[in-house]
Amino acid sequence: ALHASPPDGGWGWMIVAGCFLVTICTRAVTRCISIFFVEFQAYFGQDYARTAWIHSIVDCATMLCAPLGSLISNHVSCQVGIMLGGLLASTGLILSSFATSLEHLYLSLGVLTGLGFALCYSPAIAMVGKYFNRRKALAYGIAMSGSGIGTFILAPVVQLLIEQFSWRGALLILGGFVLNLCVCGALMRPIALKEDRKTAPEFLEQDYVPEAQKQDLKQMSICSPLIKAWSHECLCYCSWKEYDFLLMPGFTVLAVSVLFMAYGCSPLFVYLVPYALSVGVSHHQAAFLMSILGVIDIVGNITFGWLTDRRCLKKYRHFCYLFAVGMDGLCCLFLPVLQNFPLLVPFSFTFGYFDGAYVTLIPVVTADVVGTSSLSSALGVVYFLHAIPYLVSPPVAGWLVDTTGSYTASFLLCGFSMMFSSTLLCFARLAKRIKRTHLQSLTSNSNTKQHVWTNGAIAYSITGKLDQKDVEFLAADTNSYSNR
Repeated sequence: ALHASPPDGGWGWMIVAGCFLVTICTRAVTRCISIFFVEFQAYFGQDYARTAWIHSIVDCATMLCAPLGSLISNHVSCQVGIMLGGLLASTGLILSSFATSLEHLYLSLGVLTGLGFALCYSPAIAMVGKYFNRRKALAYGIAMSGSGIGTFILAPVVQLLIEQFSWRGALLILGGFVLNLCVCGALMRPIALKEDRKTAPEFLEQDYVPEAQKQDLKQMSICSPLIKAWSHECLCYCSWKEYDFLLMPGFTVLAVSVLFMAYGCSPLFVYLVPYALSVGVSHHQAAFLMSILGVIDIVGNITFGWLTDRRCLKKYRHFCYLFAVGMDGLCCLFLPVLQNFPLLVPFSFTFGYFDGAYVTLIPVVTADVVGTSSLSSALGVVYFLHAIPYLVSPPVAGWLVDTTGSYTASFLLCGFSMMFSSTLLCFARLAKRIKRTHLQSLTSNSNTKQHVWTNGAIAYSITGKLDQKDVEFLAADTNSYSNR
């Protein structure tokens, strides 16, 4: 059935449940890979830097291949894409349990599992956007909270599995657990919206489509033979419709801001515990800081999602997003002066809450910019843009620590990067609003002038007719007088 607008409920809540499980199986499992670091180091006899590349490659592959997940979801189906991703991720984890070198783990646990996660992550998130409109932020808050809840539950379970069955047995069991992604894929029932059925003439009216492309499409539909024109026009239209949002100025600004935001947020999760240990916090307390981050992340996901669905804040979701990113940046700037556990606890609360908040709002803001019909492809591009910062920022931060002998430079760079991301979006939004106000004032002025000119023309024509009648009357009067 063709829906005029998203149903905002019904089967949509099953989609939210499926997406919640997808975030547990992808993002939470990725975070739990760091628990294997000590085991990998001891078994393979390698340093921290070489072992840390496993986590970076998983994150990078997940984000780098996100557009591939969107492509399969759009051209085959969301269900097939997520099921295929689940099989690949599970295969990668199972093969990793037989690893004989770190290079083996780079390929199996890094590339193969990361690719599987990529095929699942962005299509599942996009499906939530197709089923919800009025309560979209709340739905995303619940769905994305799987990352925090999953980390909180899986971390001690994985540690227990390693103790009981060694790291090989733990990876094998995780491989079986990740097969639940196939169940999530089965839940993703497709939905047809009127927005998805935009016709080619409507597409040609878009302002951001180049004039040359419009002319080409028009010529193809007029000059070519019927069958050839239809096939070519469909292919060209589909390819353009799928990625036409790339030409939107609003999406370009969002993409640039995402690059800086991703660079700033990644190193903190890697270096918070080492920093805490360096200022004299115990191992138990340092681990507790990460637990706080994970739990408060969930609270941020759900409460910020609920708040931004309220009528008073719904129009300002864009500003709520950049406020959350800016607050995380501010937290990073203050981190170097927090030198003990009582000060680091409030930091973990604040950073965790706003981290959960902006993660929830990324798909919401993207949907507001590009629309529901292009959301899957747009999310693929947005998560793709996370890849390079995720790969580069932890090693760069580590190099700064080695060079300067402290964590100050690393945290300041992260903070300024996130602040710049927030400021860029803020200025772009304000510029758009000023431009819109200016255009409205110009339009109203032109309407007033047109009204005055029209009235003037009518007045002139009426005056002209009256003058003509006066002349005729005077002429007739003069004739009658001369006849006398």
